[in-house]
Amino acid sequence: MNEQMKEKIENILSQSDCVLFMKGTPQHPQCGFSSNTVKILQELIGDNFSHCNVLADQQIREAIKEYGNWPTIPQLYIKKELIGGNDIVTEMYNTGELQSLLGLEQPERTAATITITEKAKQNILNGIENIGSSVLMLSIDSQFNTRFSIEERKGYEIVTDSDGIKIYMDIGTAKRADGIEIDWVEDLQGAGLVIKNPNEPKAVNQLSIQELKNAMDAGEIEHIYDVRSESEFTARTIPGAKRLDKQTMQEIEALDKKTALVFVCNAGNTSQGACEYYRKNGYVNVNNLVGGISAWYS
Repeated sequence: MNEQMKEKIENILSQSDCVLFMKGTPQHPQCGFSSNTVKILQELIGDNFSHCNVLADQQIREAIKEYGNWPTIPQLYIKKELIGGNDIVTEMYNTGELQSLLGLEQPERTAATITITEKAKQNILNGIENIGSSVLMLSIDSQFNTRFSIEERKGYEIVTDSDGIKIYMDIGTAKRADGIEIDWVEDLQGAGLVIKNPNEPKAVNQLSIQELKNAMDAGEIEHIYDVRSESEFTARTIPGAKRLDKQTMQEIEALDKKTALVFVCNAGNTSQGACEYYRKNGYVNVNNLVGGISAWYS
């Protein structure tokens, strides 16, 4: 590595005490490992870390591997010291070592309270009957995506024993799983476990045209975002609306997560996807305009 490239990397590391070299950006990670590492950092310190998208600079992508003698991406540095990749970051998060490095308190290790219906219990017991030394793992990420899996125990998990069924989970999942109910449902679409989670952000509110007009008149809603193309937005939009682009996404990130947000598109379908994105990222007052711009101007 030449001195110029080394200096460039050291300048990046000087931007913040916590720097993540990743594929993509925190808003749009472009690999699962980078996405998981970002979620861990955001849970612990919010957006108070710097990042470098190695996909935008091939020279940096190769040089950072040589600089830290680490062959893969992502790579996390704290105070200019290489911590490691996704697997190490995940393990240190669960043991509390990462919190210590970031100057945070040690995480709580309280087991979640979980209720399992009788029908779900029987199906779970059937499913884990022959798993040997493996364990039943529950994972609920920061966007409340939920997954059961059969895995080897790592040793740092928090364990909940619900009516004889042991469920293993990481510390983040343990917080998000407290109070959940696991049921078994059979319908025309098939059969499977269904989880009711009281900690999950409430569903997107479907807002009518009149409800939006009333809220705007009362000064209750000020943040309206149009998800359509620039040309469609320029042609016509709702008074006071902003087009959802990189700049407005950064504005939303700076808002209190209780702020009322309204998303609009032509008919209310594409905007629903934007609503779900922000709902899963912790915003609790997310609204989709039913009928969209077409209904507004009808």
